[in-house]
Amino acid sequence: MCIVLIEIQENTHKIAVLLTCFNRREKTLSCLNSLFGASMPEPYVAEVFLVDDGSTDGTGKAVKEQYPQVNIISGNGDLFWNRGMNLAWKTAAERKDFDFYLWLNDDVVLHEDSIEMLMQDFQKTGTQKAIVVGACCSQTGEATYSGYVSLRKKRMVKPTGEVQLCDYFNGNVVLIPTPVFEKVGFMDPVFHHGQGDFDYGLRAQKVGINSWVSSGFVGVCERHSELPRWCNPAYSLLARWKSFKSPLGGRPKSTFIFQRKYMGLPLAMFHYFTIHLRLIFPKIWYLKSND
Repeated sequence: MCIVLIEIQENTHKIAVLLTCFNRREKTLSCLNSLFGASMPEPYVAEVFLVDDGSTDGTGKAVKEQYPQVNIISGNGDLFWNRGMNLAWKTAAERKDFDFYLWLNDDVVLHEDSIEMLMQDFQKTGTQKAIVVGACCSQTGEATYSGYVSLRKKRMVKPTGEVQLCDYFNGNVVLIPTPVFEKVGFMDPVFHHGQGDFDYGLRAQKVGINSWVSSGFVGVCERHSELPRWCNPAYSLLARWKSFKSPLGGRPKSTFIFQRKYMGLPLAMFHYFTIHLRLIFPKIWYLKSND
């Protein structure tokens, strides 16, 4: 069944699929191909909202040509992941009333039964106010992105065949029903790129909403294993500093805000100090991690 239908029946449950992208044309197209190839259980239908945040590699044009049913929203090139997802979400919510919102990273390749699994797992939670986190794996089957228990220990919750509780989560594949959205709201735009997904799960937890990890892997998403430029001793201090200040780098300000909010001021101040030390003396951490 096609994942997007033009005519919506009265008893249809509508899903808004939210994505944001920047200069990853082939990954974005591959993700959309897997999404449109996923089986859609009745009575669910989906509509896709994609923010193209100023791509210069023809991503938006290619998506429009291959998937004309996708709603493409133009970004200003300064949104990055969290704010891009926020724009996609706000656009979808203003367009019509949806029953579910599905976050989807554009580097995820969904399994054919992914949507069915998410919906079945949502039913297993026994409540309309539950978040379902789709666990992802590498091509070799190793867990890469999922939910976590304990903010300080960050223990990943891996699929076991049953839904499992988690405290917070990666935003790669996340199903959020409207009752949760009405209580928690949008992502917090104070976070430019990362941390908005962690923050959302913790905010939901604070208002009594549980997050659950899917019973199985819903797709493939390789983990980024390359050492970030801002703490890579192979680069000059100037190059590291430019990367450090970027929303894709160390994010000292937003990291401090996040940690002060959930881990307390003393620890946030300590980490703010040590992250700058790591920027200036990256070889110390590099050698330690390779011991």
